[in-house]
Amino acid sequence: MGQRRGQRQKKVRIGLEQCIAEPPESLDGQRLGLLCNQASTDHRFRHSRDLLLQCFPGQLRCLFSPQHGFFSAKQDNMIESDHCVDAVSGLPVFSLYGETRKPYPSMFADIDVLLIDLVDVGTRVYTFIWTVVHCLQTAAETGTRVVILDRPNPLGGTVEGNLLQEDCSSFVGLWSIPMRHGLTVGEMALFCNREMEIGTDLEVIPVLGWQRDMLFPQTGFPWVFPSPNMPTFTSALVYPGQVIWEGTNISEGRGTTLPFELFGAPFLDFDEVLQKIETTDLPGCIFRPLVFEPTSGKWAGQSCRGFQLHVTDAELFKPYRTGLALLQALLLLYPEEFFYKDPPYEYEFERLPMDLILGDQALRSGLEQGVEIGQLEQCWQDDLCRYLDRIKPVLLYE
Repeated sequence: MGQRRGQRQKKVRIGLEQCIAEPPESLDGQRLGLLCNQASTDHRFRHSRDLLLQCFPGQLRCLFSPQHGFFSAKQDNMIESDHCVDAVSGLPVFSLYGETRKPYPSMFADIDVLLIDLVDVGTRVYTFIWTVVHCLQTAAETGTRVVILDRPNPLGGTVEGNLLQEDCSSFVGLWSIPMRHGLTVGEMALFCNREMEIGTDLEVIPVLGWQRDMLFPQTGFPWVFPSPNMPTFTSALVYPGQVIWEGTNISEGRGTTLPFELFGAPFLDFDEVLQKIETTDLPGCIFRPLVFEPTSGKWAGQSCRGFQLHVTDAELFKPYRTGLALLQALLLLYPEEFFYKDPPYEYEFERLPMDLILGDQALRSGLEQGVEIGQLEQCWQDDLCRYLDRIKPVLLYE
């Protein structure tokens, strides 16, 4: 993957490592909870639960897990995980993707401070940031402090896409942000706490050495998959555009070894698709025709004609623009075979999943009508500029 930034690799120290190296006095004697999953490790692959148990003996009282469960074992869209007991520590683990997505106040009854250590992938529809927001809301109700152990945004500080419209709000978008939002978990927590007027007592322990123009490979930090279909940094890099297929009958590569890098369906024609998108400027990537057979999910056991999306220049690559161009091509090429996924999707039982993913019904309408991608992008530039102004007060990194 061609990346000019790759020559400037720099090792960062994440918020977890900062907290362990210099334990904040404000945590002395406090009862602690921890929102995490199996990817919440330091650069030596030591888990945050184990490090915090050593650093704050007797203080860690419970764990919380986001979508996919503590071990990131559960698949997508309403595949729930149960509450359980952690076999290593004996602590209760409260699932925040099961009977509830917002913690009950009773779950915070035995803690004074909630620590949050989650690997995010910088995309609006990835639910971890919204689990954090729900935790902030319950923390405000119960008077619980929240401390974010921050991590780099693997996609850097670049923003891309339309802002979520209020009528498309859901668990894959609770606030008006673009698809590629450009914030760390800590910054997003500060932003939502401020804009949504949640009022939580919130602190962020920042990452040392991270800058906004750094993509994940330049951090020197090892990639640990945060969810079953996010096995590599490349999966995360293409995700802001390839996640769109979740709202359709097009396979997004689930059930293969290259989720989100592969996409297709039995009815696609390689040449037709390539010809349809050839006039759209889609820099930094190549579409390589192939046939793949998912072992699960859409078209399981069937041969899908499609493509592997190869990113050749991560700096130039525009994942959301690329995803929209491909979506529009298939919409127009295959009006009989292509269709949108029906509800439910992420606990929404009436609204069209595609609207929740795109975040704007007018955008879907424009794509269906064949409006050029560049023209659609112009429609949201003013909103995007305002978003960049809105986030300035919470930016922790240059």
